[in-house]
Amino acid sequence: MRIFNTMSMQKEEFIPMDPQNIRIYACGPTVYNFIHIGNARPLCVFDVLRRYMEFIGMKVNFVQNFTDIDDKLINKANEEGITVPEVATRYIKEYWTDAKGLNIREATTHPKATENIEQIITFISTLIDKGYAYAVDGDVYFRTLRFGEYGKLSHQPIEDLQSGARIDVNDIKENPLDFALWKNAKPGEPYWETPWGNGRPGWHIECSTMAKRYLGDTIDIHCGGQDLIFPHHENEIAQSECANSVPFARYWMHNGYINVDNKKMSKSLGNFFTVRDVANAYGYEPIRYLMIASHYRSPINYSTEVIEQCKASLERLYNCRNNLDFAVENAPDGEADGEFAAKMNEYKARFIEAMDDDLNTADALASVFDLVRDINSNVINSGMSKQTMLLAADMFDSLCGVLGIVYNRKKESIDSEIENLIQQRAEARKARNFAEADRIRDLLKEQGIVIEDTPQGVKWRRI
Repeated sequence: MRIFNTMSMQKEEFIPMDPQNIRIYACGPTVYNFIHIGNARPLCVFDVLRRYMEFIGMKVNFVQNFTDIDDKLINKANEEGITVPEVATRYIKEYWTDAKGLNIREATTHPKATENIEQIITFISTLIDKGYAYAVDGDVYFRTLRFGEYGKLSHQPIEDLQSGARIDVNDIKENPLDFALWKNAKPGEPYWETPWGNGRPGWHIECSTMAKRYLGDTIDIHCGGQDLIFPHHENEIAQSECANSVPFARYWMHNGYINVDNKKMSKSLGNFFTVRDVANAYGYEPIRYLMIASHYRSPINYSTEVIEQCKASLERLYNCRNNLDFAVENAPDGEADGEFAAKMNEYKARFIEAMDDDLNTADALASVFDLVRDINSNVINSGMSKQTMLLAADMFDSLCGVLGIVYNRKKESIDSEIENLIQQRAEARKARNFAEADRIRDLLKEQGIVIEDTPQGVKWRRI
């Protein structure tokens, strides 16, 4: 498997430290509000990364955090007159509603920043002791210039970063580029006691600490949105490598941006959508499909037209799978066709080839639709044995399962009255009373049931 490493800006062969313990850290949400569709992209993309690695036999230790102490949570709590933990608890619950709707698997560990305060304080103390950080008036800052490789992930020379930095007249930092590891508590804010004063952690130190605690000093893959490359991930590298004296992450993966109607999503433009907003209108699965239909590093565009296209594509997949179910139920027993089995393995090989090429879900999805065309043309209504058709069904389920799609299949049932009408129509057709058969067909359609005559028998579906 080859991965585009943001650090080297090229595709590299993925060589894990231990194939039975792939250590992946994914930056999770700051839980002060509902997640938006931009948040949904890394959730879906890196869920697929994990699923695929497990599909090819690796074992993954996947950590995704919750930032539950932050300026945004404090502001939200003050606006609503409630506590910060109450805000965090509410929106973690809402996160799980959306994550489950998007078919995101739970991480191996979902740590919260507030559950790791002791470890954060120890981490900062190490940086102070090594001379990489300093305390002033209850704040603690990282000495950015002490880390000679600062800017290596975002590929920005330190001189450019310095020239772009600004410092306030009353700023207490030694250098404009220094960033906060710990923030002195303001009146009414949550705080924890430390040797340098009461306060709370900065954002960047939380992820470095949780990655170290749950995955170790060096991890295989650190992933997140492109917007996190600088300064968040750059700062994580500086903190972690100065404290631990080893490389922080061996591979960095970043997904591209999402635009709305070809414009950057922002509240000021009125084109800001939460996952819940879109799901209420179109369902969750079209959102997931949108996130994986393009290569993860490419920008994607959200619009009403695009999400409708995603719904239509999913409908093709569901129709194929449901038709295959019907065909299996009515197919004769017999040995599985060896030639057909080899053909199914070819689709799998093409799928793996695409996914091994920097998680190319777009090409992987294309191989799934080629499989669907084959099933529609050569399997359904073919008279093949049940065992042969089950090979097609298993391959369809396997590949879609890696992508995390077609997960809302339901076994529909009909009441006895509808069942009787279907039987009456069959009898009318047998008696060549086509006028009566057509009348019953129209009656069923009025009740939301469409009838289709196939070589395997009568098939129905709801509309």
